[in-house]
Amino acid sequence: MHRWDLPVAEAVALQRRLRDRLVLEPPAGLRVRRVAGADIAIARGEDRGYAGIVVLDAESRATVAEASAAGAVPFPYVPGLLSFRELPLLELAWARLAEKPDVLIFDGVGYAHPRRFGLACHGGLRFGVPSIGCAKSILVGTHGPLADQAGATAELVHRGEVVGMALRLRAGARPVYVSAGHLMDLPTAVAVVRQMGAGYREPETTRRAHRLVNALRRADGTVSGG
Repeated sequence: MHRWDLPVAEAVALQRRLRDRLVLEPPAGLRVRRVAGADIAIARGEDRGYAGIVVLDAESRATVAEASAAGAVPFPYVPGLLSFRELPLLELAWARLAEKPDVLIFDGVGYAHPRRFGLACHGGLRFGVPSIGCAKSILVGTHGPLADQAGATAELVHRGEVVGMALRLRAGARPVYVSAGHLMDLPTAVAVVRQMGAGYREPETTRRAHRLVNALRRADGTVSGG
């Protein structure tokens, strides 16, 4: 356990210490029957956030459980330190979740991070769950050509190390960027995200969690419309 409202230099040092506790392979005999998506929304210029986690059946993609939380955000926006901004509310939602998943997909990076300890790594370690980072943009690294068809992949490389995978879930759509979090390796992470694809750019887990946090924001009066 640690505080979330740390000075930036202390947060960076903490990431480096916690990095050594990561397990970059799935538990023996892992069966992925339920997969969750975690998302958080923070209105521009505001210090209030809305977090949501939605658990799906891995085969049918039916929603099994969901939980949310809203409240003050204790940390400023600093690239590379989003876990300190987002995890406090996601942790509240996680505690309220009646059915825990076998794997949790975060809307952000995991190992594909300058210190190899992104949101999905920190969250997976904190919650004690196999976790995956599935980001919409690249934080570090580059990749080669990516075929247009759904399911195409290209390695994301940073400083000579494969840190993630660009994955196209819908033909012609922009890819997502998958990386391992905690209790996870890259091949398993890619396979789980691909399984959660439902014909959209992002996996269905992320889409459901995003819908949940937007509904929470609308109920709180901070957004209007769809």
